[in-house]
Amino acid sequence: MKRILICGANGLLGQRLSLMLNTQTDYEVLNTSVERSYVYDNKLFDYNQLDVTNRSDVKSLISSFQPNVILNAAAATNVDWCESNRAEAWKVNVTAVENLAEAARKVNAQLIHVSSDYVFDGKSGPYDETAKPNPLGYYGKTKLASENAVRSAGIHHTIIRTNVLYGSGIGVKANFALWIINNLKAGKLITVVDDQLGNPTFVGDLALAIIKAFEMNREGIFHVGGGNQLSRYDFAVQTAEVFHLDASLVKRVKTSDLVQASPRPMISGFITLKAETQLGMRFLTVQEGLTLLKHELQSNGRN
Repeated sequence: MKRILICGANGLLGQRLSLMLNTQTDYEVLNTSVERSYVYDNKLFDYNQLDVTNRSDVKSLISSFQPNVILNAAAATNVDWCESNRAEAWKVNVTAVENLAEAARKVNAQLIHVSSDYVFDGKSGPYDETAKPNPLGYYGKTKLASENAVRSAGIHHTIIRTNVLYGSGIGVKANFALWIINNLKAGKLITVVDDQLGNPTFVGDLALAIIKAFEMNREGIFHVGGGNQLSRYDFAVQTAEVFHLDASLVKRVKTSDLVQASPRPMISGFITLKAETQLGMRFLTVQEGLTLLKHELQSNGRN
């Protein structure tokens, strides 16, 4: 039986991985996160508190559990926070990955690490896996450093880059889609940039790609993103339409009009052909992903 360690199991992606893997009988899954309590305590999933920035704790737990696969869904993803809190951002996004890679080497585990389109400068997207990284802000620099830590560790590894991740979960911080929905439901006017492009990724697609990566024994870098590239503004308008909210409350604005601590890659997003062919994926379009999100929120009584 394959043993799987999930790091960051309380987050948006970690929760989805937990739900998808803990219900399969051919895996022994240990869910971990920095918090003392676990969002799925009522489901009797195995859970251990783990601070991935603590080298000795990581070493001890991985030595004890002896996982075959380590899924790292733990990260500091607020790009402006990372720009202003560089020491803490490096600790969570780089030092923690170094700890996991070191421990993975000692038990011969495959490490699957999640990275970001922010490793690119956003001048010539969408990007394939051979494109040369050139991060603009500190968040992107930490994600590139984490990739380098994984690649240089001498371990079985898979790096999955994604962008504009959205979806639902228990107590998760408001991702872009949820932020749009919550504000429009409250009748609030929102300003959304129309000059940043990407292919927003539904969390279920990202989780499935990660699972397929270790089930199919794929290594290297894979780009995972939604089925169509569009601006943040167009994404917001489509969200309003799918959820039957007032799209006239969405006002377009230029990135240069905003005061943000970190620079953004503008023309971004991914070419996902490698993931489609080697992982057997068909990624949801924005319309499909938002429709699925709507059903999930309705079934959970949150819409």
